[in-house]
Amino acid sequence: MATVLLIIHLFVTLALIGVVLLQRSEGGGLGVGSSQGMGAFMTGRGTANLLTRTTAILGTAFFVLSLALALLGRTTGQPRSILDSPPAAPAPTAPAAPAAPSVPTN
Repeated sequence: MATVLLIIHLFVTLALIGVVLLQRSEGGGLGVGSSQGMGAFMTGRGTANLLTRTTAILGTAFFVLSLALALLGRTTGQPRSILDSPPAAPAPTAPAAPAAPSVPTN
């Protein structure tokens, strides 16, 4: 289930990026804010309304999918915080063997 939602989330993200880049910014940007970009299909105002509405829909879908993935990820798996697990008992250590005497070399 999480994999399907993640793939849908990826497509929504890519579509949202594309729609935002198509919008006409105040400086001109990459947008198709004039009717020359869309041919005779829509006017500049109609294109802006369509892109604004599409951005709102994709933004809402992005937000809902993000929440769903966060909630789905929260309920699966084991807790990963070191504060949630009990402290480990210290391992007993064996006494160290005496070091062999070093022989000086001349």
